[in-house]
Amino acid sequence: MNYQSWLRRLTPLNRRKVLKHSMAAGGVLAAGTLSAVGASKETLAVSTWTPDPTFYPSPRSAMKAPAETLAYVARINPNGNGQSDAICVVDVDPASTAYGTVIGELELTYPGDELHHFGWNACSSMLCPTAAHPHVQRRYLIVPGLRSSRLYVIDTQPDPTNPKIVKTIEPEEIAAKTGYSKGHTVHCGPDGIYVSALGAPDGGGPGGIFVLDHDTFDVRGRWEVDRGDQYLHYDFWWHLGYDTMITSEWGTPEMVETGIQPELLLGAQYGHRLHFWDLRRRRHTQTVDLGKENQIVLELRPAHDPSKTYGFVNTVVSLNDLSAGIFLWYRDNGSWAARKVIQIPAEPAAEEDLPPALKPFKAVPPLVTDIELSVDDRFLYVSCWGTGELKQYDVSDPFNPKETGSVRIGGIVRREGHPAASGPLNGGPQMVEVSRDGKRVYLTNSLYMTWDEQFYPDGINGWLVKLDADPEGGMRFDERFFLDFGDQRPHQVRLQGGDASTDSYCFS
Repeated sequence: MNYQSWLRRLTPLNRRKVLKHSMAAGGVLAAGTLSAVGASKETLAVSTWTPDPTFYPSPRSAMKAPAETLAYVARINPNGNGQSDAICVVDVDPASTAYGTVIGELELTYPGDELHHFGWNACSSMLCPTAAHPHVQRRYLIVPGLRSSRLYVIDTQPDPTNPKIVKTIEPEEIAAKTGYSKGHTVHCGPDGIYVSALGAPDGGGPGGIFVLDHDTFDVRGRWEVDRGDQYLHYDFWWHLGYDTMITSEWGTPEMVETGIQPELLLGAQYGHRLHFWDLRRRRHTQTVDLGKENQIVLELRPAHDPSKTYGFVNTVVSLNDLSAGIFLWYRDNGSWAARKVIQIPAEPAAEEDLPPALKPFKAVPPLVTDIELSVDDRFLYVSCWGTGELKQYDVSDPFNPKETGSVRIGGIVRREGHPAASGPLNGGPQMVEVSRDGKRVYLTNSLYMTWDEQFYPDGINGWLVKLDADPEGGMRFDERFFLDFGDQRPHQVRLQGGDASTDSYCFS
């Protein structure tokens, strides 16, 4: 889609905004083009911008894009020795002599941030009719420190292997302008950069979402106008074509920062609900309870096709049997509903092989901590951090998933290895990221330092691995790709040009 075609799709108000911004930029378009988009004769100084080539109007076009050659990985320092966390640049080009190695690293300003789910400043939602930001590039990484509540803005240009910090937003500013702390997840939207936060600066709630400006990265303020009965918060995403936001629940900072608290878990005090919102009006419209026994509702993965009104979310542990669940949300007679479509059981284990928190149960729960949906909405990937398994499901029929693949690596008990590693591995499949074309899957093994220590008390040695996915189902380890981080812990992975969990689309 070229600039002129995109401009025609805008609402009159947003078209005027774009033209006003264009005049400030000092570019020129032909008078015929101005007439075609309905601009006045006075608007002669308009830019000839074209949208960033890594923005795609549809999932189908995104899947045809060139393969990524770089990945950005959050590296956490758990040692308390004054060394900062870092964003590492990893070569993921199989033709490169540096394939599977760190070729650049940016250490952040302060120690102890504990980087989490960072994201791009802009993505394919810039091509939505409601967007007025053709000048925005997928250039900056917005990186939250979950423990520090600090935000970094990192420029990946002009040299993508040598990123630089260009702005730091301190927790005091975020607290003063939003009332929130513990920034967790970043998504680029058509009207701003959205950041989720677990709670309030005093450690309580409520948690929610705040918004940054696309151009200045200034904190605009809290997103919610009317939050209804929402209090706990974790993830968020949306169905842009239906003006619907969805949010999930984990716990307030004081509920999660020191690790999982058994009395809260057994008392069903962690999150177990989904919340639906009017995205345009920023108002809560509906709550769907997944059942108090389904504790800790985490990652939201809506269908990428904007004409579809469903998505998947994981629950970490069932109080009934330690299983984990995958729920489908969907439209039902004009409202939202949810049902469990996958249940993954706990695995029996000898008491002596288990950490103290699990010894009484004589079993290891799967502890599903991340899921990912391929851009074609066909395959769902499920990370079982406890049992050390990555599962792949065909969800072409979202109400009836079918398991099509599984690999084992790490795990609380199994400690499965990798073809390119010597000896057993700890941690387990945690953050999972899928390439736009669905052919490559990246895995890291650290969750959150205090939770790492509870379930892997001997410590986690960090690793990043890559799998090759078969278009018809199934997956296998890339034996050439095993990146050993030693005592450092990798978390979120972001792929150059976007990936399966960064972009939202407005066209099918």
